[in-house]
Amino acid sequence: MSGIIEPSGIAVSLAEPEPRRLRLDAKAIAAIVILVVFALVALAGRFLPLDPGAIDVTKIFAPPSASHWLGHDDAGRDVLIQLVIGAWPSLVVGLSAAAVAVLIGGTLGVLAGYSRGWLDLVLLRLMDYFIVVPALPFAMVITAIWGPGLGHLIIVIGILLWSTTARVVRAQVKSGRERLYVQRAQALGAGHLHILLRHILPQVIPLIGTTGSLAVALAILTQAALEFFGLAGTGVLSWGTMIRFAFQRDAMLNDAWWFVVPPGLCICIVITACYWLAQSLEKALNPRLSTTDLRVRSFSLRSAREGA
Repeated sequence: MSGIIEPSGIAVSLAEPEPRRLRLDAKAIAAIVILVVFALVALAGRFLPLDPGAIDVTKIFAPPSASHWLGHDDAGRDVLIQLVIGAWPSLVVGLSAAAVAVLIGGTLGVLAGYSRGWLDLVLLRLMDYFIVVPALPFAMVITAIWGPGLGHLIIVIGILLWSTTARVVRAQVKSGRERLYVQRAQALGAGHLHILLRHILPQVIPLIGTTGSLAVALAILTQAALEFFGLAGTGVLSWGTMIRFAFQRDAMLNDAWWFVVPPGLCICIVITACYWLAQSLEKALNPRLSTTDLRVRSFSLRSAREGA
């Protein structure tokens, strides 16, 4: 293995590190299973002949039963059918907005991390601004300018969420650029594009899975909040609109918990699964975050102190 000896006597490798094998724990597998199940439910709602607007006036606020598992709403519509139909817009907006956020954040993060001087400073200040900008007022202004629509909502949420990915990518790129194997490639005459594609991006791409999972969770939560406050204006049935309709029609005053709890529970489950997946990916990419590893380090440090 090629390497150099620093003055401290520590050997430093000049070779590029091998890609880390990704090992998913039980929490990640559970998260993937949950997300796959919800994706299948969303697809079923997309293609099965379900009518969320079908009304049965004899079952207004009817509680759950064997034939209707989640009961009916204030107009006698089946809540389970609405829940299945609403899964598609909720998940599509979450995934699409996260993709927009990762694309914008990843691109600007690479530019900021690889460049130096004024460009890095400007992009860093832009990231700081979007981290602290209030989401709902910003979404209200942009939606009022662009007009309602599902595509506009996706872009607005993506713009709101890109800064976190950009900061993570920027830090990784700046760290990677200072690695000895990158400096060796520069000394051998490698161009910027070659260094980015060959040495920097392979170290950045794994982080996209972590930030992307969190972005999906935040996008779904943001969409639900905008729909609840009536700021999205998409005109489609989603979990957020179900919660808004439930509160507008006094579901809780009529003890119709089955109209409110299911969409909120679905949002919580999907967000939790995305968080589990992001947490597991982060631990797999950085084993120092592992609980077992931290316990070993603590035990070793305590033993060393006792021995001293």
